[in-house]
Amino acid sequence: MGLLTNRVERSEIKPGDHIYTYRAVFAYSHHGIFVGGSKVVHFTRVESSSTSNNEAYSLTAECPTFPDCGFRQPNSGVVLSCLDCFLRNGSLYCFEYGVSPSVFIAKVRGGTCTTAASDPAESVIHRAMYLLQNGFGNYDVFQNNCEDFALYCKTGLLTVDRLGVGRSGQASSVIGAPLAALLSSPLKLLVPSPVGVATVTAGMYCMSRYATDIGVRTDIIKVAVEDLARNLGRENSEEVTAENDATLIR
Repeated sequence: MGLLTNRVERSEIKPGDHIYTYRAVFAYSHHGIFVGGSKVVHFTRVESSSTSNNEAYSLTAECPTFPDCGFRQPNSGVVLSCLDCFLRNGSLYCFEYGVSPSVFIAKVRGGTCTTAASDPAESVIHRAMYLLQNGFGNYDVFQNNCEDFALYCKTGLLTVDRLGVGRSGQASSVIGAPLAALLSSPLKLLVPSPVGVATVTAGMYCMSRYATDIGVRTDIIKVAVEDLARNLGRENSEEVTAENDATLIR
């Protein structure tokens, strides 16, 4: 992986890796945790009759290769898919952890890396499989999306401030770009050069992304996956064991 792309081959990924692929001609990316055996656990919007979002995961089309592809608990957005169904013919990318601040800022597009360190693969897979059985709360594009799910599985970190942006670098990029443009607009009166204004705007955008990265934020806490329901604000959650984790990874 390099500064320009995190694209990898299938043979390069390992169980516990945070992977993603782009949807809608690179308009946005969809993230998940590779748990081995050509299986991916990922988080989607629960599909309803009124849902038309491309990220809503449909179980109507059966996978010809894996009978358990598409498994999820009722009303849960956490899904077990085979790698082919997860990618939907898209390319495969691997999210980077523990990058330096300079590398983070150099990767202008959000949702590709973080300065935070990853936990061991066994902990990552345990969280993903536990959440497959117990859910990850309600899907929210800015507060609780597929990247937030994968980041939590990798690090065990949650944001304390539920009113701000979540952990997703992709979401912070969406918010940070217009915010940087708004904050830099008065500079047009002081900086006559369009190049100068563009440089300042780009700098503000990069710093706003860096400030919301889970590796540097101060509103982050480590939460055990068994205590996650309470921290996500879900009430009356059922206690379901994950005894069949190993049987789902074939």
